[in-house]
Amino acid sequence: MVGSLMYLTASRPDLVFTVCMYARYQASPTKKHSEALKRVFWYLIGTINWGLWYSKDTAMALTAYADADHAGCQDTQRSTSGSAQFLGDKLVSWSSKKQKSTAISTT
Repeated sequence: MVGSLMYLTASRPDLVFTVCMYARYQASPTKKHSEALKRVFWYLIGTINWGLWYSKDTAMALTAYADADHAGCQDTQRSTSGSAQFLGDKLVSWSSKKQKSTAISTT
């Protein structure tokens, strides 16, 4: 069951984290793991039309963009960073983070 779900992760990024967690316990699953895995299949039934669509002529290049601003906020001296990853023309991952404030030495 985990193997078939791993196949789906190429078009269903919403499953990646869950399936990878179940794959850790594939060698010695318990009843709890089996029941949780069945819940994933019930989730799939309700979301059958979700996922990424890849046509034959789509470029499958992975493109990533990232940017950071070190201590850019004039009020708090906080740094921000962000990134976006595209597979072809589809956004598959993104992140944005505001760092803790940095200590400024005035000596």
